[in-house]
Amino acid sequence: MNTPTNRRVALVTGAAGELGRAICARLCRDGLHIVAADINLEAAQQLVDSLECQPEQRIIAVYADMGDKGSIDAMVEQAGAEFGRIDVVVNNAAVNHRGSILDFDPAKWDHMMTVNLRGPALLCQKVAPYWQAQGSGRVINMVSRCWVAGGPPAYVACKAGLVGLTRSMARELAPYQVTVNAIAPGLLPSAFTLDGRDAESFERMAAGSINSTPLKRLTTPEDIANTTAFLASSDAAFITAEVIHVCGGSQLAPFGSG
Repeated sequence: MNTPTNRRVALVTGAAGELGRAICARLCRDGLHIVAADINLEAAQQLVDSLECQPEQRIIAVYADMGDKGSIDAMVEQAGAEFGRIDVVVNNAAVNHRGSILDFDPAKWDHMMTVNLRGPALLCQKVAPYWQAQGSGRVINMVSRCWVAGGPPAYVACKAGLVGLTRSMARELAPYQVTVNAIAPGLLPSAFTLDGRDAESFERMAAGSINSTPLKRLTTPEDIANTTAFLASSDAAFITAEVIHVCGGSQLAPFGSG
């Protein structure tokens, strides 16, 4: 490990999507160095080029395939070589192959489990030596409202598993003053959500979600980015093993109504 910078460093996976971009922009505004990791390196670099840095603040784009352990290891090694420390890990990258329990494809199920659940575990395992040396750290895992409401079985299983991983890591990493929390967004219009759906079906789903949400709107990337920034900050130093639902109260509604 290099001599660490004095400025905190955040590693954000899935950085090139709408949610990842908002998270990187907010953490950048808070003054952190940013490692913007994505399987689409070109899009991650475009994000980096669009962000305005503070003096001496650095933002780098890094290739990362969360389904490949070697790629995860290389990402962390590159971040460590650049900054000498890693303070915040945001496990935001995910894939979704929709299908019911009656017709799911086992290969697609395995791919989702590998990227969405094993990937965050391997990433935190690789970063752990930094936290042990620093005596501090933050992990923020992106789950979904569906972990309590149900939905597409493989995706829900991944996200429910990530909640369990959040709680387990919170116990294991607590001696190093590392907090581990999860954020569960509500329906959020994005390329990820729209993938495989036509505009009409999404509009129906969005209308149902708004109808079942007490605050009567959809989640925005900024809603999630603001919560991420709070959990990454010193203000959240005594919060760990929690799942924060950022969905306007829609966690109170059954999945079928929204």
